[in-house]
Amino acid sequence: MQAVVIPLLFMVVVIINWGSSVNCEVMMDVLDPTCGFTELPFNTSLYQIHKPYDLPVAQRYSFVDGIHDLWVYSTDKPLYNGSTTHPRSEIKIGYTYSSGIWQFEGQGYVPKGTNGVCIMQVFGASRRATSLMLRVYNGSLTYYQSAAIVPEIFDRWFRLNVIHDVEAAMLKVYVDGVLLLVVADHGGKSHYFKFGVYGQNDMSSCMESRWKGIRVLYKNVTSRV
Repeated sequence: MQAVVIPLLFMVVVIINWGSSVNCEVMMDVLDPTCGFTELPFNTSLYQIHKPYDLPVAQRYSFVDGIHDLWVYSTDKPLYNGSTTHPRSEIKIGYTYSSGIWQFEGQGYVPKGTNGVCIMQVFGASRRATSLMLRVYNGSLTYYQSAAIVPEIFDRWFRLNVIHDVEAAMLKVYVDGVLLLVVADHGGKSHYFKFGVYGQNDMSSCMESRWKGIRVLYKNVTSRV
């Protein structure tokens, strides 16, 4: 199944009362993607910072006034000695899942000049590392290296929701409450969420993203997305 990038116009919103813990609310005619999900705890005991192996965390990550700031340079070392992967400063969320419907929510900010970088991923797949990568190229938010999901992402806060329905092998991406991408996942037996900056091809010399309002939510398979 190929990725489907959904245009902003002519969207039909269907409101379903799942009867779960998150209230279903319509804001500006857009359905809250967390409707019907149960929020899980998220704190320092439930995430890890992945950064260049030779540097302390504080040189590539800060948390001030509720904002996670993650940055890395194209000349930095990889995650561990001997790795051939690109530099990164990422938060790995500590919920590893293999069934159900899972959701990541966060407000992100990408400073102008950041390029060639993954800012959010769903890790775990068959015959590859990830089921989803959201990258930044030339100021646009993209699905891997395909067409832009959001053409202008720099220097503004945006709300990102990523929903992974494992049994349906389906991923949905919402930006600012609007469904913009529906795509099949790439299989795999277990998954987890990551966000931050992870260098890809055509990296800028410095890559940075900032995040706040991080939430992890879950819904059982009896209620589909």
